[in-house]
Amino acid sequence: MSFSKRVLVGLIAGAATGLFLGDAAGVFKWPADAFVRLLQTTVFPYITISIINNLGRLEPHEAIRLAKRVGLVILGLWLVALLFAFLIPLSFPAQENASFFSTTLVEPAQPFDFLGQYVPSNPFYALANSVVPAIVLFSLLMGVALMTIDRKEAVLNVLAVAEAAVARATRMIMRLTPYGLFAITANAAGTIDVQQFGYIQVYLISYTVVGVLLGALILPGLIATFTPVTIRELFARTHDSLLMATMAGDVFIVLPSLIDGSKDLLRHHEKDQHVPDLPEVIVPTSYNLPHSGKLLSLSFILFAAWYADSPLSRLQFPRLAVTGLVSFFGSLNVAVPFLLDAFKVPADTFQLFVAMSVVNSRVGSFIAAVHTVAVAVLGSAAVAGQLRIEPRRILRFGIVSLVSTVLVIGGLRVLFATVLAHPFTKTDVILSMRPLSQSVPTVVRDAPPPEGERDHAGSVMDGVMRHGFLRVCYAADSIPFVYQGSDGTLIGHDVDLARMMASELGVTLEFVPTSLDTFVSGLNDGACDIAMSGVPVTTLLARDVLFSASYMDETLAFVVPDSMRQQFSTWESIHSLDPLTISVVNLPYYVDRLALLAPNARLVRVRSVTELFRFQDLQVDAAIFTAERGSSWTMLHPELSVVVPQPNPIKIPLAFGIGRRDVQMEAFVNSWIELKRNDGTLDRLYRHWILGADAVERGPRWSIMRNVLHWVK
Repeated sequence: MSFSKRVLVGLIAGAATGLFLGDAAGVFKWPADAFVRLLQTTVFPYITISIINNLGRLEPHEAIRLAKRVGLVILGLWLVALLFAFLIPLSFPAQENASFFSTTLVEPAQPFDFLGQYVPSNPFYALANSVVPAIVLFSLLMGVALMTIDRKEAVLNVLAVAEAAVARATRMIMRLTPYGLFAITANAAGTIDVQQFGYIQVYLISYTVVGVLLGALILPGLIATFTPVTIRELFARTHDSLLMATMAGDVFIVLPSLIDGSKDLLRHHEKDQHVPDLPEVIVPTSYNLPHSGKLLSLSFILFAAWYADSPLSRLQFPRLAVTGLVSFFGSLNVAVPFLLDAFKVPADTFQLFVAMSVVNSRVGSFIAAVHTVAVAVLGSAAVAGQLRIEPRRILRFGIVSLVSTVLVIGGLRVLFATVLAHPFTKTDVILSMRPLSQSVPTVVRDAPPPEGERDHAGSVMDGVMRHGFLRVCYAADSIPFVYQGSDGTLIGHDVDLARMMASELGVTLEFVPTSLDTFVSGLNDGACDIAMSGVPVTTLLARDVLFSASYMDETLAFVVPDSMRQQFSTWESIHSLDPLTISVVNLPYYVDRLALLAPNARLVRVRSVTELFRFQDLQVDAAIFTAERGSSWTMLHPELSVVVPQPNPIKIPLAFGIGRRDVQMEAFVNSWIELKRNDGTLDRLYRHWILGADAVERGPRWSIMRNVLHWVK
């Protein structure tokens, strides 16, 4: 069996194994990671030796010529990739979105460390820590230095032998590809969470289909149009490397084999014996420049803007192209949040990018691998002055590309508008969340208990144990702390805590409705024993009621229409807004804070959170709230976004109000909070109710073994 067939068998067998085992296929993660690491073993030595050796053999004028002509080729490929990135949004239907709180809302944007990435102050550190740009720059400096040294042949001969040895070692490792690919595919097919792709399928499908079009037709078509290399020849000599890069999600590990494949393509058509050696210089030196796969990721910024109901205008595309091109010199995980912030797109959409990366990284790696071959082949032909400029071939390529693109984009749009239409469902998610606590006998009152049912004698704790129930004040619109679920029951972060407290005390539970205006009097006149409803600790409230220790900190934020997110991103930009009208819950703390932070704003005071977001009725530009609960409310109002102004986010502690300022009850509650913090309960509830972890309950991953054969439950 040929090597290619064994690779294909490994791929198919891995996919079948993953589908058969489901979650149990996670056992293949270790061999999959081990194989990828083994592939990386020879890459850095190969890059360093190859650049120094092949660049050192050139004359200075040859190096200048190479830089100019290859640079033009790369620029052309960039323009093609940007064009397709901007075509992808044409396939998107209408959509609304919102999500749970994300810590990225309160984290300042991380600056791109250009010097740390590209300037090798210590090349050995760069090698040890995989700082690829710095390694390449160091190798370039050494190669350029060798150009003008008289007695360089002795060093170059040694480097040539070392390069051949590293290449042979790489080929030895590549023989394990069928087995490594089996492990990678089995792990991916068995453990990918298919359900999480349901609401992001539009971008997944668009990026994948357009990416395949770009990598399988457009880029190879450019090579076939301007060089004698045919598309069939290209894939025949590089398909193993392309497949490996795609399945591993990493083009870096196959650079040596891509270079060898490019050299074989050139050697088959070029008579000049020096031309086939050019990829050994072109590929390593151009590797750190943004490739077509990265630039196609700019389409995610357009998708995120569309998803947040604030699509970018065509006039913003040139700025996005330039900004994206510069930022993509670094990591995608740094560049994407920066671009989201720069173009007024909700930062929490970055979580979608992370969730989709398991698929998109593989498509992007396939495009990057084809891009690498295109740079090598077209760049070598350009340096040798052998690019074919034939109008008939160019026209034919243009017509085929245009027709194919129109059919793909048009077909995707029809598909999304009909078969894959996906309604907004996050409202159902927030209203259908499951409690994490065990149920206890519970009574939810319609009104505070009458005076005759209130106990004013002794301590609060004594009364709780004497009567056998714990009365909790709550405000019904305190999402996600206390609110009414879709089935009419009370759910939320603090509801879970109240149930746990009652269960551990061995008493039943009563919920007493109050509001931010009345819960203080309810605590002090015996209507309830404790207030558990996401109550903020403020100076004036602390004067009138006894608070427990804080169990969570919230972050002061603005809730704004999606289109105004950028205007509220910093306090400086907020101060420049004039006129500015802000709705605020009628709590002195919020009102006074806002008066200090935005002295020029006109305030519209409301009595409940529900009123806070009636922007049109109140004729306001924004609402001041907290980021944690504001994110949950945007799931009921997907047209709104949460913004935490920078710098120096303001924290607001939350605590439980203690009835009748009872220090005995306070001591108990403080000790109980500390216990729940130390045993991980508070963290678990925070992840569930605030971050939305497991908001939608998911069963085991579908598998043949579980769902078809029923061998396991």
